[in-house]
Amino acid sequence: MTVTDGAFPEAAAAGLTVPPPAHPLAMLTADEIRAARAVLDAAGHLGDDVRFVSMVPEEPAKAELLAFSPGGLVDRRLRILLLDRANGASYDTIVSVTRGAVDHFEKIDTAVSGQLPILDEEFETVQEILDADDTWRRSLARRGLDVSTVQAVPLSAGHYGYEGEAGRRIVRSFGFHQDHEQDHPWAHPVDGLVAYVDLTARTVVQVIDDELVPVPEEPGNFQDPAYTGPARTTLKPIEITQPEGVSFTVEDGVVRWENWTLRLGFNVREGLTLHQISFFDREKGRERSVVHRASIAEMVVPYADPSPVRFWQNYFDQGEYLFGRYTNSLELGCDCLGEIHYTDVVVADEHGEPRTIRNAICMHEEDYGVLWKHSDLFAGSNETRRQRRLVISFFTTVGNYDYGFYWYLYLDGTIECESKATGVVFTSGYPEQGREFATEIAPGLGAPFHQHLFSARLDMAVDGQFNAVDEIDAVRVPVSDKNPHGNAFGRQVTRLRSEQEAQRQADGSRGRVWHVVNPEVTNRLGQPVGYALVPEGLPTLLADDSASVTSRAAFATRHLWVTRHADDERYPAGDLVNQHPGGAGLPAWTAADRSIDGEDIVLWHTFGLTHFPRPEDWPVMPVDYAGFALKPVGFFDRNPTLDVPRSSNSGHCHGDGQESTCL
Repeated sequence: MTVTDGAFPEAAAAGLTVPPPAHPLAMLTADEIRAARAVLDAAGHLGDDVRFVSMVPEEPAKAELLAFSPGGLVDRRLRILLLDRANGASYDTIVSVTRGAVDHFEKIDTAVSGQLPILDEEFETVQEILDADDTWRRSLARRGLDVSTVQAVPLSAGHYGYEGEAGRRIVRSFGFHQDHEQDHPWAHPVDGLVAYVDLTARTVVQVIDDELVPVPEEPGNFQDPAYTGPARTTLKPIEITQPEGVSFTVEDGVVRWENWTLRLGFNVREGLTLHQISFFDREKGRERSVVHRASIAEMVVPYADPSPVRFWQNYFDQGEYLFGRYTNSLELGCDCLGEIHYTDVVVADEHGEPRTIRNAICMHEEDYGVLWKHSDLFAGSNETRRQRRLVISFFTTVGNYDYGFYWYLYLDGTIECESKATGVVFTSGYPEQGREFATEIAPGLGAPFHQHLFSARLDMAVDGQFNAVDEIDAVRVPVSDKNPHGNAFGRQVTRLRSEQEAQRQADGSRGRVWHVVNPEVTNRLGQPVGYALVPEGLPTLLADDSASVTSRAAFATRHLWVTRHADDERYPAGDLVNQHPGGAGLPAWTAADRSIDGEDIVLWHTFGLTHFPRPEDWPVMPVDYAGFALKPVGFFDRNPTLDVPRSSNSGHCHGDGQESTCL
């Protein structure tokens, strides 16, 4: 279907020739980006100072997606945030590129709703603003530093109710000394000093010069052999080959691997998204839905240093920075190993022009050890099967940190999500008297304590769209007539029936998991089919309840929230996070306390790391991991991997009960 065949006569009349995508969830194309820009320009909404902050596909309502069939007509709509850099005016727009129409154009009240995410162009401007500011220059001179050797590191300002900041685009900036062009400035923080900058007026609002802390001198140039020493020569090559090719296919964004089917998505705010995840049950002879949509919908990095120049450090890398636009182009042998399928993505730059990120999404198979095994004395059997998983991943770099997000699909129906945090820890000075809320990681160099907290949005569809959630706890059973020897233990099942009741914390001492069940579908044993959300149960947000970040990142105060699905509830801290006072997103949505028992529900799962940096994290941090799993519980009538074939490629091993041989 194209716009020239009469389906969208108004678009054809306007001379637009961008065909609608074959599916409503197809990823953004360069032609669509150009068309959206042309529509806004023709409507008079652009100008020399107007910048495109973000452009993401406006996904159709869930009901429309469920009703869509191949060959159906698709109206491609994009949500675009615009910023006029001349005056700070901000706009929320929706454009149909198939109809050539502006469906929505609204000026945002930034004093109430918060600011748009920060542009790269604005970050670059801060260096010029600070270099020209007399107060900043005097503060550097006080430390014996020339302004030409200090890199400005501007960061999101948060919200602290300061007079005069409401409605203004504010960032707060540190300085880092750089010895030479290839020197990593993170090794040389200029501590005790911060500047508040108005991005629109291009002025310094305030400079806080709190204390003189020596600038650390030791370099941290981990790419320089003069610093690292010669590369080791003891590691022998590892070759990962699949002589017959991979076991998965990718066609028009649809991935099929073994019994799994899903659709890939991508946008600059969430990065990689997975859609319509289903599993083909061979015994039942049908596709069975598991998750309608899965993404990392927000993250926050709160810091623990309460000093006058650092107390405000709390970064929402998605809502404030749009971490999807910093997605890396992955390289074979470095980021991905083996037989790799790459997917490029196209995003809009700040002028509304398309930019292709090559090799943005990496997909491959991995051997994952033993899937199941048993050596049976009585039957004389000795059987082993190898586990395998499909890996779908991307990496993004936001300032000093690098994050990899990995989704794993397993042969047994398990889904896992893992975040890999690496890069360079954010540094501070470390005076002789020390820092209570930081670690000394090199001479005179500190790294404040902090957390990395992610919110996974899981729009569940376990064998259908209407699900419920049971909290499962292991419980001790006291000695009684039915437990005279005290050995019994059991489980407690609690149905979470409303949004307020479903704001929960993990509890490792009770082995707590949450079962997402379909009350209307049972397995052959009469049990409701389900999937268990298995949390790691690490700390949630550690800031005080009264802290600004607690209000703004309320999602991170609980391991689990469950809401009834709503098409416009996409981001757990709200649509606009930058300088928002808080209370948006999950706290606002759950105030009505809607029923979630047998409804179309969304799980919001907080997971992440609490980081007390160590010297081994400097000058570049080895990967640290956090994640969760979704495991089938009663979803299948029996082990779904009994049919894993007996061949060497699939990893079948068997023996005669005496001596095992791998074929």
